[in-house]
Amino acid sequence: MKVTEHLENDKKPIITFEIIPPLRGGNVTSLMQLIDDLMVYEPPFIDITSHAAQVVYEETKDGIKRKVKRKRPGTIGICALIQNKYNVDAVPHAICTGFTREETEDFLIELNYLGIDNVLAVKGDDNGYQKTPRDGKSVNDAAIDLVTQIADLNRGKYLEQDLLDAQPMDFGIGISGYPEKHFAAPNLEADLRNTEAKIAAGADYIVTQMFFDNRYYFEYVEKCRARGIDVPIIPGLKVLVGKKQLRTLPEMFHCEIPVELADEVQAAEKRRDVVEIGSEWTARQVEELLDNGAPSIHFYVMLNSRAVKKVMAKLDL
Repeated sequence: MKVTEHLENDKKPIITFEIIPPLRGGNVTSLMQLIDDLMVYEPPFIDITSHAAQVVYEETKDGIKRKVKRKRPGTIGICALIQNKYNVDAVPHAICTGFTREETEDFLIELNYLGIDNVLAVKGDDNGYQKTPRDGKSVNDAAIDLVTQIADLNRGKYLEQDLLDAQPMDFGIGISGYPEKHFAAPNLEADLRNTEAKIAAGADYIVTQMFFDNRYYFEYVEKCRARGIDVPIIPGLKVLVGKKQLRTLPEMFHCEIPVELADEVQAAEKRRDVVEIGSEWTARQVEELLDNGAPSIHFYVMLNSRAVKKVMAKLDL
């Protein structure tokens, strides 16, 4: 079922999650335990991140060597696991970075064969390694290009134009939204124009980047609606669980940590106190968001459910 259909049909607040594949060389056992933990909350869908190859520099006996590695393969396999073992819709991320358009088409074909109904189209992080056009192959430079490619496949338009009996796909297409603006956009207005273009290209819903001040979400939704963007806008939340995140989250995700939250975390003496502070803050965010019309809540869980479980224990859903 498509994400938009879940949002339309479910009568109670929807809680969903985003997870990441294990590191190369790991196994899926701990990930399955994580998913088991999340099943208590009856998520109708779970997002699974995708990861391209990235550049790493390793010291060897011959000196420092530049290597290209894909640290977290497994997105397609995890999608199959989630849909077949747990009977929950899997929403894989499709990314531009590190993939040619031909590789993206192959990825989408495999997802289609698995019966995956949704995909989240994002540019992907800058990882120091970007495949370049070669031998007639091309890349998607930005998320709107990726949205366009997926929408083309939904119309039966493949990269190879003369395919016999080319069958259309039927993906629901999600995109990211940035209540505090995308870091690469010169201003929020330019960012909203880009979002508007992605919706026009075929996107069906928006999942926001994490934020810790609900004011940014409400203002973002208001600005989107004023531009005629009427698709569901799902708020994405992250539980703050460590003092170091006061630096790393703004640095990596370009989000603001409110003074009240930052001061309380800084004053905490023990890590468990920080987890309690972070989960209490997020629980209040969830209540305010749902009370004021948010269509659902999406948690960035990654590989540990402990903090989200503390949040859910504080809610009456």
